[in-house]
Amino acid sequence: MNIKATILDIAMNLNRVGNWAADDYAGKKERIKTFLGNTTTYIKSLDDSSFPPSFAGTFSDFTKEYSLLEKEGLNGPQNPLFWAEDMMTWGNILTHRSQNL
Repeated sequence: MNIKATILDIAMNLNRVGNWAADDYAGKKERIKTFLGNTTTYIKSLDDSSFPPSFAGTFSDFTKEYSLLEKEGLNGPQNPLFWAEDMMTWGNILTHRSQNL
């Protein structure tokens, strides 16, 4: 899979997870955990040294934030709506920024 496709898969997962959390975090917690695991695997599969400089900073910022968001998602966010919004925001940022890959 190429870099752009993997980034778009990550972005899609973030948006899915965000939507599920906003709808019913408690009821969809197991599905959310599964997709967080898949997303982490996608992130680890990428060689960020091959990113163009215009995307590298965004991805670095994302991975720092994602590690916190993942932990919060696995433990149960204090406010699922705020957490969901953060996930969807990153999904949208990655979708937009990946257009230049």
